[in-house]
Amino acid sequence: MSTSRPGLLYGFGAYALWGIFPLYIKLLEDTGAAEILAHRVVWSLVLVLGLLAVVRNLGKLRTLGRRAYGLLTLAALLICANWGVYIWAVNNDHIVETSLGYFINPLVTVVLGVLVFGERLRRLQWAALGLAGVAVIVLTVDYGRPPWIALSLAFSFATYGLVKKKAGVDAVESLAVETAVLFLPALGYLVLLAARGTGDFGTAGWGMTLLLAGCGVVTAVPLLFFGAAAVRVPLTTLGTLQYLTPSLQFLLGVAVYGETVPPVRWFGFALIWTALVVLTAEVLVRRRQARRAAVDRLVLDPALRP
Repeated sequence: MSTSRPGLLYGFGAYALWGIFPLYIKLLEDTGAAEILAHRVVWSLVLVLGLLAVVRNLGKLRTLGRRAYGLLTLAALLICANWGVYIWAVNNDHIVETSLGYFINPLVTVVLGVLVFGERLRRLQWAALGLAGVAVIVLTVDYGRPPWIALSLAFSFATYGLVKKKAGVDAVESLAVETAVLFLPALGYLVLLAARGTGDFGTAGWGMTLLLAGCGVVTAVPLLFFGAAAVRVPLTTLGTLQYLTPSLQFLLGVAVYGETVPPVRWFGFALIWTALVVLTAEVLVRRRQARRAAVDRLVLDPALRP
């Protein structure tokens, strides 16, 4: 797959929007994490159903089999946990630790490949995981606790990606099913808040009401950008771009919101970054070797030529 300029722009836009998402969540700081999560679910479903109706793809939801619906139900629970932890962490001044979670995510994906698919790790992959393990120990000592926010985000999102891959459903249809699974509990919670008079929607001013409703837009737009990028650029390019998200989150936490990063914590992050460099280099080298081997086969065996 060749890399196109529009594809790169879509990919950059998706990961940049995810990277600056804390700015939006911070605007809702006075609203409880559970209420923000509920609005994110409700308004995301409204938006994606509207999009599917416009492009006349609602019928595709009826063609999904039991297996796909079962996997997407599991995906819904995983992304609900991921969103909930993320929102709480951002609004409780743990943006730097959320960035750590998404830096760790590719390494967790490698671990899941071993545990779920029985893949064998190569030496550089073992080295990357070893560095990550040391980093978690260093950060545990520094925080005085395991970095549970980062680990929760990394494992929930990596497992979510694995389940989505097994489901094999397009991004918009998948999000529609996932949010539909969570819709009734989310709506019920919002109705309960409204009945008690403790909800912010419609009572904390028009600005807050619009921001809560906008949770659907800020959820769906980067996902659509990502879907557009995925069909236009190679996975290796997307794999490199994905580090833009935690990098922006890290910068926001330190430079904008003044979260402190002691020297020991910098060392822990440096170990994670080194592990990612090793892992990325290993993937790129393997892909280059595979391409060379394919070219060699074409040269040696004329029957394989088009």
